[in-house]
Order: sequence, then structure tokens, then C-alpha cells
Amino acid sequence: MDTNVGEIDRAVRIGLGAVAGIVSVAILTNALAAPSVVALVLGIAAIVLLATGYLSTCGLYAVLGIDTR
Repeated sequence: MDTNVGEIDRAVRIGLGAVAGIVSVAILTNALAAPSVVALVLGIAAIVLLATGYLSTCGLYAVLGIDTR
């Protein structure tokens, strides 16, 4: 799959993924009060955001024909 994520988009994805991961861990360790399902959703979102940012490839962008490079 060709790269279709530009540098700004990549930085935003990695930043949001890191924040989502930190919040997810904070919920799981009871540092933040929220249902555990929120931690699960944030954890999955963090993995997807970090992976697409690292690989500079987004499957949804490919399907929709979007390219931010």
C-alpha cells in the first residue's frame, strides 16, 4: 500500500495516539474515573492512530481516495 499520510497528518496521528494511550492506561490504573469500556475504545484508537502514523498509510484514506502528502 502506498503512503497517503502527509507529515502534518502523521504528527497529529502520533500525538493523538499517544494521548489516547496515556488516558487509556490512566483509566485502567484508576487514576481517572471512567468506565473500563472507555479505556478499551481509547486503547484501540491509540493503536490504530500510532500504526497509521508510523506507517504513513491509512486504509480509509485509500478507499476514499484521500492523499495528504
